[in-house]
Amino acid sequence: MWKQIRDREEGKIRPQSFAHRFKSNRIAQLQLSNYKDIVSPHKGAVNSLQIDLTEGRYLLSAASDASLAIYDVQRAADYEAGGLISKHKCIFSVDKQHDLGHKHAISSAIWYPVDTGLFITGSYDHHINVWDTNTTQVVMNFKMPGKVYRTAMSSLATSHMLIAAGTEDVQVRLCDIASGASTHTLSGHRDGVMTAEWSTSNEWVLVTGGCDGAIRFWDIRRAGCFLVLNQSSTQLGRRPPVLKRSMITKNLGIKPHAGQRKLSNGSGSRELPIGKVSAKGPMKQRSHPGMLSTQDRATAHYGAVTGLKVTEDGMYLLSAGSDSRLRLWDVESGCNTLVNFETVRLQTHKPIQLATTQDSTLVFVPCMRSVKSFNMWSGNTYATFRGHYECVNSCWFNEQDQELYTGGNDRQILVWSPPRLIDDETNGQSVEDRDNWSD
Repeated sequence: MWKQIRDREEGKIRPQSFAHRFKSNRIAQLQLSNYKDIVSPHKGAVNSLQIDLTEGRYLLSAASDASLAIYDVQRAADYEAGGLISKHKCIFSVDKQHDLGHKHAISSAIWYPVDTGLFITGSYDHHINVWDTNTTQVVMNFKMPGKVYRTAMSSLATSHMLIAAGTEDVQVRLCDIASGASTHTLSGHRDGVMTAEWSTSNEWVLVTGGCDGAIRFWDIRRAGCFLVLNQSSTQLGRRPPVLKRSMITKNLGIKPHAGQRKLSNGSGSRELPIGKVSAKGPMKQRSHPGMLSTQDRATAHYGAVTGLKVTEDGMYLLSAGSDSRLRLWDVESGCNTLVNFETVRLQTHKPIQLATTQDSTLVFVPCMRSVKSFNMWSGNTYATFRGHYECVNSCWFNEQDQELYTGGNDRQILVWSPPRLIDDETNGQSVEDRDNWSD
């Protein structure tokens, strides 16, 4: 590490390259933290975890006992073992005794993307609540037609404040915080919707996975989905960075080929319009792939889609299913990339929360009682994290501190972090290493 620091100071490596190497080294050393402990107040399975997207400091958790809690993961409430272990207790928690709190299991809890003043929870009691963090009061409530499995908000959105809700009903519902009403529904799934994710490259694109095994892409400005993923439609590996033909033609000045049509005045050329095919007589509008009867029934998994995660660049989508399969999809082509993830066992009866590193090199997947990290592009197991006594439901990777947080049915929230030296923890002060049997 000192050599890399010296190379950076001498200009031999770029600052971004140095930061990437430093973070990669820390991620490679992840283990059950020996210096940070989160004290969970939950008395039921931990179903959802999220670090706020603005400061990267506050952890929001929700559990099946209808409780939720917020922790400061940077400032400890107490210390143990001579100051070596920081204890992070919740800043506040809410349970079913709260006047407007949920009465059944909370399945999803997310931060408002812009700041930490609001957060949103979805519950099996058929309600979505919008909470004011400062007053711990519900400022908005949306009634759903069934159990709420997942809620999601776009981190890119500047034109809307929509909450996408996946419920046991076949329709995806969009709730508007600005108006306090459910704006419209998205119809297409044939069974309940277990998971939903917004695109990380387009604020209008929503991805949903259902109990019918289908993954659908929606442009919320239009009716109907525009893409249904089909596990039989495949391409091998990552898509090469090839420029589109139109861009190459424009930049290099390539002359049109014979397939291009002359304009009526005999000058210039025109390619066939996108989305249309030549036919005898007038041009016919091609039905969108997502609306064709054969492709509309395509499935991405042989069972329910239990987890979705879009990569940071928005180019790829990772999905998990109750068929214990992980699949990586090319978003642009809609193809299964055929990455062969090593054998895993996944939960079949409830959604799971996947996590990725910022560069999308590793993906963290709850696999029953353990969490496995896979190389995104080879599918090989990179590491296995064992510490929970029961099934793990949720993962969240904190890119700021290179820490992984996991929650499971054992009611615990575990922190996985790079090892810290005693000298680092005590600011260089010597601490005598003693235990109860030293005397």
